[in-house]
Amino acid sequence: MLFTQHQLIPLEHPEFQDMSKVLSREDVLTIAQSYQHESIGLDKLLQQNNAPQLSERFPILLTGECANPYRLQDMMMGPLPLLFVRLEHLCRTWADSLDAREVKPGIHHVTLARSEGWWEPTILGLATRPQMKHILEWLNAGNRDAWKPMKLDEGTLRFETEGDLPLPTSSDLTWDGEHENVTTKMPMPNGPSISMSDIFVPIHVRLGCYNNRGRLARCLHINQREFHEKLFRRGSSFKWNELLSTK
Repeated sequence: MLFTQHQLIPLEHPEFQDMSKVLSREDVLTIAQSYQHESIGLDKLLQQNNAPQLSERFPILLTGECANPYRLQDMMMGPLPLLFVRLEHLCRTWADSLDAREVKPGIHHVTLARSEGWWEPTILGLATRPQMKHILEWLNAGNRDAWKPMKLDEGTLRFETEGDLPLPTSSDLTWDGEHENVTTKMPMPNGPSISMSDIFVPIHVRLGCYNNRGRLARCLHINQREFHEKLFRRGSSFKWNELLSTK
């Protein structure tokens, strides 16, 4: 979809034929030109909304609040293309901190951790440099360097076209006291993968992600209020650089 301050414009995705190529930023932007609404291409839609064209934009992975149109409107973000993608061998997990804004319960933000065999959907934003800066400033909320834009050296990100993608359930996870394993098979890809070297990923580096007695608190299985009321204990965290390899 294309987010604007006044509306959400649904976009039709192109048909992907070649799954073998790993896409660069330039490839992603070329593919993005093929997304359209009622036969109007994405670049034309951006032009109609007086927004910078795709050539001025960069892929940024949005895993939590900053992929929420309500939040983007609150942030006065300006027009931002939001494309569905699939994470593989990475999972969205709750950061070990509580943002005091909008208290009761406040905002628990979302970060990433490695998880072999895992998959889930999230959002790839195509943002201008000022928009990326604005996202990081909003996440940091005055706490300098709590969030940083990283480039990951592991996991896979690919375009996703299935709105009803089957997802791993909590019963698909096993725990041996040290490691979690996914016991079900990952669905076949329906879109090409994207080079992690060209994706900016906001990562929580102040405390890391939440340590749920040795396990990850996965956003797919635990919503924010349940996490806050039933799990969250301050100071229980994995260090981010123990759970992710970056470039």
